[in-house]
Amino acid sequence: MHTKLVILDRDGTINRASEEFVTSPEEWHPLPGALEAISRLNHAGFHVVLATNQSGLGRGLFDMAALNAVHAFMLKSLAALGGRIDAIFYCPHAADEGCNCRKPAPGLLHQIEERYGIALKGVPYVGDRLRDMQAAQAAGCAPHWVLSGRHARGDVNSLPAGFPPDTQVHADLAAFVDHFLGNAATPQHGMAPTVSP
Repeated sequence: MHTKLVILDRDGTINRASEEFVTSPEEWHPLPGALEAISRLNHAGFHVVLATNQSGLGRGLFDMAALNAVHAFMLKSLAALGGRIDAIFYCPHAADEGCNCRKPAPGLLHQIEERYGIALKGVPYVGDRLRDMQAAQAAGCAPHWVLSGRHARGDVNSLPAGFPPDTQVHADLAAFVDHFLGNAATPQHGMAPTVSP
């Protein structure tokens, strides 16, 4: 059975990215249209999973109880709109710990492959940072860059240096879903970067 899967980053893709870290439900604020976009993916038959770096754990800035509370709030907010996230894969390590799961390493995506028993070739991975796109490329995913994160810079009509050449560009998660569901019946591979308004 073929699993219809979409993989998302969290901070800057689903919710506003904080200058520090999102450490409590009170600090978690969904981006406009993001939760509705996930619900639309679900209703189109797609499973949605998260792959997110959470180095604040490794740095001692928050604990597992705080992370679980944030995710419980996120899932409750999403359920109120008829959506769901099937699983959350996260890297708890600080940048200097040398793990293989902190993006841009593809370890989180390999964990998803193992959990679902599928190859991720062509599966969309949506994120707001270069390291998301690099992880996507390393795991064989289709990289989709959203400009809703606080690190987005430059002209939305062109890719910055270092991005995988097949990266597609979208204003935000809702724009990605508009594009993706519009093309889901006829996937296009090897296309030049496209920009969603």
